[in-house]
Amino acid sequence: MSTPLPMEIDCRSVKAKLDAGEPFVFLDCREANEHATVAIPQAKLLPMSQIQARIDELADAKQSHIVVHCHHGGRSMRVASWLRQQGFEQAQSMAGGIDQWAIEIQPGMARY
Repeated sequence: MSTPLPMEIDCRSVKAKLDAGEPFVFLDCREANEHATVAIPQAKLLPMSQIQARIDELADAKQSHIVVHCHHGGRSMRVASWLRQQGFEQAQSMAGGIDQWAIEIQPGMARY
């Protein structure tokens, strides 16, 4: 059995995975109005308020590495924990959310 991943992953590690073309599912669990303000293009919008109803959209990703982000990391931590309870053992929250991404990875990106 492999060692479980930590619950959180930092922004720089996520950026490195994107740059390397590593396969993983990148989810934005913020609401649509927040996504309209600013978004990371590679992340798929799946709001926390809809994830239970739309969990089937992730059926093919049960064994995949999933990284969830929100604004600051609180909601994504709850979503990642919930996904793990549903059997998505490799779900992680991106620490600091899109706000930390804007500070570390894309300075100049809109912040709210």
